[in-house]
Amino acid sequence: MKILVLAKQVPDTDRVKIDPETGTMIREGLDAIMNPLDMHALELALNLKESHQAHITVMSMGPMNCEEVLKDAYALGADRAILLSDPFFAGSDTWATSFTLSEAIKRLNISFDLVLCGEKATDGETGQVGIELAMLLNLPVLTYVSKFIAIEEQSIVAERTTEDAYEVWKVKLPAVLAVLRTVSEPRLPTLSGKKAALGKKVEIYTAKDLGFSQNEVGLRASPTRVVKVYNTKFSRNCFIYSGKDVSKGIKEIVEILKPYKGSAVK
Repeated sequence: MKILVLAKQVPDTDRVKIDPETGTMIREGLDAIMNPLDMHALELALNLKESHQAHITVMSMGPMNCEEVLKDAYALGADRAILLSDPFFAGSDTWATSFTLSEAIKRLNISFDLVLCGEKATDGETGQVGIELAMLLNLPVLTYVSKFIAIEEQSIVAERTTEDAYEVWKVKLPAVLAVLRTVSEPRLPTLSGKKAALGKKVEIYTAKDLGFSQNEVGLRASPTRVVKVYNTKFSRNCFIYSGKDVSKGIKEIVEILKPYKGSAVK
């Protein structure tokens, strides 16, 4: 069995800054980690490797320091790591990201039976890439996967969470699964795993390597973009009553509330 895991690099902080000119995230100077939900996807892949002798390829798109995140994947037990890194890829929205990933899979002839990814990324919170990738690759997709149940011949059985219930689905392979935290509990790398990762190479591909033009990828190829970024401002006009006559204070509050439509004050 061959498994492809999509792992995004995200800032290890909640102090994210946005470039007001481009509307994109400023990633320089921020410590980076693997997107937490993608770690649950990787752990599921590792479980399947142990139970079904699966081969795991981890793919990411991002700046060069994303190589360290992929080294971590090696340390945990991944067999192959691929990084798509080029200034041309910068500023990609979810569609441009999905297009780049799907075309890279095709152009690198990456074979797989199952694609796993987190339900969303902590820096974007869109949850769109897994679904768009499945569409571009013409594959069935199962979202909000909370439990992996079994592999049956050429299909998998999994549980997905909805707003008020659980659904059990049987999906024909190859397929894409976008997973939740409950699907697995990520392990920590071992010392031997870290040592093994030092001798493994992350495959790095640029836009030129993959045959992309500048207009096909990145910000130029993104149909959606952030037009304006600004901080919200809250204005509060406070009324403070002080005095010994509580009843007088209550009357003043009632008079303030009376003009509001739908008020229950009488």
